[in-house]
Amino acid sequence: MLRQTISTSSRTIGSYFRVAAAQTPVRTVPTQFLAAASTTALRSSILPRIARWYSDEAKAPPEEANKGEKKAAEAKEGEAAPSDPNEALKKDIETKAKEALEWKDRYLRSVADFRNLQDRQAREMKSTRDFAIQKFAKDLVDSVDNLDRALVMVPEEKLKADENAEHLKDLVNLYEGIKMTETILLQTLQKHGMERYDPHGAAFNPNEHEATFMAPQPDKEHNTVFHTQQKGFKLHGRVLRPAKVGVVRNK
Repeated sequence: MLRQTISTSSRTIGSYFRVAAAQTPVRTVPTQFLAAASTTALRSSILPRIARWYSDEAKAPPEEANKGEKKAAEAKEGEAAPSDPNEALKKDIETKAKEALEWKDRYLRSVADFRNLQDRQAREMKSTRDFAIQKFAKDLVDSVDNLDRALVMVPEEKLKADENAEHLKDLVNLYEGIKMTETILLQTLQKHGMERYDPHGAAFNPNEHEATFMAPQPDKEHNTVFHTQQKGFKLHGRVLRPAKVGVVRNK
């Protein structure tokens, strides 16, 4: 390709001089000018095609460029920073004071969370201890009910009979024995947080009472308990078994 370019340029120069000689009177051209003209034409035709330009400056690696940017930013910050050391010291003190307040707030929150956790665990442990006998208490309630039913079955007239009635002494003694047994049992249960309640005459409370039937009672207020079918029990204030009652319905 280079040879073709050189030969084409030589032909072009030769044809140019032939045409110029034919059109103009013959003049004597020095050889040195011909050589210079041919060299210039050759360079102008070859150099634009084969020349490659390179930058004299070496390309800096990205790390050095980043370092340079960092240094420039630091220099700007240094220029923007106050020249007075007291102002810089004040800013440092303010920053440390803010950090101290943040750490103090975190410490107080951590202490509060830990105390709340302790209180919650204490309540849970107390609740576990208080209601650990809940299942046993439910099973024991039936025995207490049987003692109460036995006492109710004895008529009051026979209990109030004359002391001379010898045939009623055994019945009275039996009644008193069952009554004492029931009293001691209820006292023992009360020591462990269990108590019996009779809602007769009180207003109906759906959280503590279970209405088994309703009936009109003109001489009593509406929605009051007029009959207790089965007494209720509580364990540490919590309803263990609701009382089964009859409720007045006048409306």
